[in-house]
Amino acid sequence: MPQARDWDSVYRDATPPPWNLGEPQPELARLIEDGKIRGTVLDAGCGHAEFALATAVAGHSVVGLDISATAIAAATAAAADRGLTTAHFAQADLTDFAGYDGRFDTIVDSGLLHSLPAGKRQGYLASIHRAAATGAVLYILAFAAETFGAERDPDRGGPHGFTDDELRTTVAPLWVVDDLRPATLYSTTPGHQAGTDSSGRGMMAGWLLHAHKPR
Repeated sequence: MPQARDWDSVYRDATPPPWNLGEPQPELARLIEDGKIRGTVLDAGCGHAEFALATAVAGHSVVGLDISATAIAAATAAAADRGLTTAHFAQADLTDFAGYDGRFDTIVDSGLLHSLPAGKRQGYLASIHRAAATGAVLYILAFAAETFGAERDPDRGGPHGFTDDELRTTVAPLWVVDDLRPATLYSTTPGHQAGTDSSGRGMMAGWLLHAHKPR
């Protein structure tokens, strides 16, 4: 049985994790810019919560949940420093959490699903489904299969890359999948497969899935 990753240790490290860009992932920033984010928002697995903070700046009420108390403390401090009173953060195991039933109109996953072991994915999707209002929208940004290959998987110590069919099939039991398109994930470390952008950030192949909770 693989050991669960110590996410507090990841966020306590003096060097920020490579997915911490100091701003939202560009694919998700565009959702804000294009008016795709609506109502009360859940940032699922928020980490340092740059997406949640940007969402609050855009005028939304947002809750960020993460299993790491260290990440939650950092996100809370950042919201206070920026004077953001509509961003709130709490520690939670996203694979099995309660207390937010029917609350959220938009749920955004920036790299959480692909970090979960296979046996935890349906529990996570059920938990966020319970927290979603009827008709709520879900966006998932996740790695594509070609990014790391089969050797990298949460059950083997790394993120999981999905094929398009696998990602649809994983989400479809509870959510209606509206769109699934290729996307790029960025990292502060050199890229895999997709190369490096002009600012030196790594670029990795992924998917952006859009779904909704049926009425």
